[in-house]
Amino acid sequence: MNMRITHIKPYPQLNGYVSKIWVFESSGRIPAEDMRLIVPNGMVKLTIPFRNGVSGKNETMYHLSKESRLTLIGIGDIPAIIDVEQDKPSGTIGIEFSAAGAYRFFQLKQSEVKNRIFLLDEVLDHTARQVQEMIANHGSVAKKLHVIQQYLIGRLQRSSADHLIDYCVGLIKNTRGQITVRQLEQKTGYSSRWLNDRFQHKVGLSPKNLCSIIRFQQFYEPWARSGRHFNDNLYHYFYDQAHFIKEFKRFTGLSPLKYTKSENEFGRIFYKD
Repeated sequence: MNMRITHIKPYPQLNGYVSKIWVFESSGRIPAEDMRLIVPNGMVKLTIPFRNGVSGKNETMYHLSKESRLTLIGIGDIPAIIDVEQDKPSGTIGIEFSAAGAYRFFQLKQSEVKNRIFLLDEVLDHTARQVQEMIANHGSVAKKLHVIQQYLIGRLQRSSADHLIDYCVGLIKNTRGQITVRQLEQKTGYSSRWLNDRFQHKVGLSPKNLCSIIRFQQFYEPWARSGRHFNDNLYHYFYDQAHFIKEFKRFTGLSPLKYTKSENEFGRIFYKD
């Protein structure tokens, strides 16, 4: 069984809001020995299966998206298992939104979709169904990508920025998750409770939780790209080794040792160029 991923450069109008666009294709069902594990990366996702259906499950729910159904995957802080519906060739378009970008497209309380999966037309207005039909009617993947990006640009233009959220998320990213909530309080003049409420609404996670995911990704992403053994010099993102192991198990469901002995080529492919 062959898998490949093609990274697509977002239209310029989406820069800063859309972090990644990719097209995943496989020749059949992902092998049973592959964990098919997706770890949290601090991004809301929109997926469009254009060949075969796709299922996703975590510790709280299971969802099957049929072919051509636009699917919104809320920001997560627990791992998920992905699979295709049938053992035949599959293809899926994926769009991943920055932590400070999703609220511009989806005017929802982001904490209400956290760790959950919805059909887009269940949570948005009638335009979601209209664009879904347009995408289904185009046979070309390039045309599907054009339609969905134009739709997102339209939604972006009708929304307004929350400059405080943008500023705070920028600080978290620039410090690689090593800024404290106390420091955010000092830099913004707002209390931790107020910041937490704002983050829950616009991001879906607390500032502390988002920091934890960003720190974990500093360790996980380079490893996923290279496939080499974990590098001890990345422990400086954590208080100590025990803290690292605790966070690793939280976001993967496994200890580092058990994880490195398992196969997860599917999960790693999304980090490769």
